[in-house]
Amino acid sequence: MCVSTALDLAADPVELTAALVDIESESRNETAIADAVEAALREQTTGFEILRHGNRVLARTDRGRAQRVILAGHLDTVPVAGNLPSRRETHPEEGDVLHGCGTVDMKSGDAVFLHLAATLDEPAHDLTLIFYDCEEIAAEFNGLNDIERELPEWLAGDVAILGEPTAGLIEAGCQGTLRVRLSTSGTRSHSARSWMGDNAIHKLGGVLTKLAAYEARRVDIEGCEYREGLSAVGLGGGVAGNVIPDAAHVDVNFRFAPDRSVEQALDHVREVFATDLADGTVTLEVTDAAAGALPGLAHPAAAALVEAAQGRFRAKYGWTDVSRFSALGIPAVNLGPGDPNLAHRVDERVPVEQIRMVTDLLRSYLS
Repeated sequence: MCVSTALDLAADPVELTAALVDIESESRNETAIADAVEAALREQTTGFEILRHGNRVLARTDRGRAQRVILAGHLDTVPVAGNLPSRRETHPEEGDVLHGCGTVDMKSGDAVFLHLAATLDEPAHDLTLIFYDCEEIAAEFNGLNDIERELPEWLAGDVAILGEPTAGLIEAGCQGTLRVRLSTSGTRSHSARSWMGDNAIHKLGGVLTKLAAYEARRVDIEGCEYREGLSAVGLGGGVAGNVIPDAAHVDVNFRFAPDRSVEQALDHVREVFATDLADGTVTLEVTDAAAGALPGLAHPAAAALVEAAQGRFRAKYGWTDVSRFSALGIPAVNLGPGDPNLAHRVDERVPVEQIRMVTDLLRSYLS
C-alpha cells in the first residue's frame, strides 16, 4: 500500500511520520520510500550534498563547523500485519497516539531527522543524514555494510545518533550478542531396548541445569547499568517416538555487556560449560556474534547531547547499529520516539507528544 509518496518536511513531524508510515517499505522493498525521501531532501532543503546509493539516501552539509553529527535511521520495516494505513486515536493510558507499521521502529525517528534537516537554518554542527535499507533482516544485507565498504567517507563524524525507539531517552551503547550451538551425539536404538542405545538428549542435562542456575552479571559503565543474560533459545533432537536419539543440540544466546569483546564473551561461555566440554560429551559451535558498543558519553559531542536531554540516559539492552559506529571510533547513542517493547507488534503505536519532544530535544542540541 502506498497512499502517497509526497513528503512535506516542514510539516508537523507527527504528520510527516504518518506520511512515511503510509509508504509500505518491508525490507527489500524500500524503493518507493527512498524515492520519496530523496525527492523531498532535494526539493526542500538547502546546503546539503545529496547522494542516492541503491535504496540508501545520504545527505551532508559542509559549513566548516567544528563537529559533525551523524543522524542515521533505517527506512525498512518488518512485514505489515494489517496495520496500514496509519491512524490516530486517543489511547486510554497514552493519550494521542499514532498507530501503524513502523511508527515505533523507526519512521518516527526518520521523520524527526528529516524535519530538522529542512527547518534548521544555522545548525551549530555539520550534519550527515543516512537513511538506509534492510536493517530488519539478516545483518549481511544491512545497507550500512554497503556504505562502509563503498562510501566510507560518509560515515566520518564526531558523534552518531540512531533514531531507534527509546521513548525519548538517550540509550547509550549496546550489548553484544553471541549465539552458540551445544551439540551431543549418541547411538540409536529401539526405545523398547533403550539400554542398547546412548541417548543424546539426556547428555544435555548438565547444560540445561547450568543455564537454569546461571546468575547474570550486572555492570555499571559510565553510569549505565548493563545486565547480561545467558539463555537457551532453541532445542533440537529426536528421531521418532520409538527411537533413542543419536543427536541433540541446544542453541544458547549470550547477551553481554560492552566491556567484553566477542572473544572474551566466548571465553566466558566456554568457562560456564567447561565440565561438559572437557570430556567431549558436548561440542560447541559459534553460529553468530556481534560486538557491543561502549556508551562513549564522556566524548564532548555526546556529553553535549546528554546535557540537552537534561541528563536523562540509560543503557541500551539489545544490539543496534550503534555498534557499527562504535567500531569506527565514533561515539553513538540511540534516541528516538516510541516504546521499543511495541516495535514489530500488530498494535505498534507511538505517542504523538514523544515525536514532538524528541524533535525539540534535537533541535536544541543541534542549534
